[in-house]
Amino acid sequence: MLKTDLIHPDILAILASSGHHSKVLIADGNYPVASKLGPNAEIVHLNFMPGLLSCNQVLQGLLTAIAVEEINTMQYVTEGEYGLTEDPPVWNDYRKTISDAGLDLPLKPIEKWAFYEAVENDDHVLTIQTGEKMGWANLILTLGCRTF
Repeated sequence: MLKTDLIHPDILAILASSGHHSKVLIADGNYPVASKLGPNAEIVHLNFMPGLLSCNQVLQGLLTAIAVEEINTMQYVTEGEYGLTEDPPVWNDYRKTISDAGLDLPLKPIEKWAFYEAVENDDHVLTIQTGEKMGWANLILTLGCRTF
């Protein structure tokens, strides 16, 4: 019986075969998972219905199972229909989840188009599509090393 909170068999199998610098994308409900995908990446759909599962719930589960060395968010725009004047509320949820997991990792925003490019490479191993409704909720986790 596993002791980690993460028990999804497909996600566990992909993570077990991944290594240092592998990238895991937690995608919100609006992310174009079919067209923004690395050549080695697999998609796991956890988007049961709008709002379920959330990106933060997936982050919570993943942090019980993997070492993470960097967390990137998709930088929001400040103008237009989807423009914001401050960090999206979901980013504060992430910061709390990261802290609660005992990690001292900042969120590092990447410009939107560069974010897409960051997962269209060989290191991208997994996309987890969620039903997240909050905007600018996408995350890229870069896997770290186990401590020796």
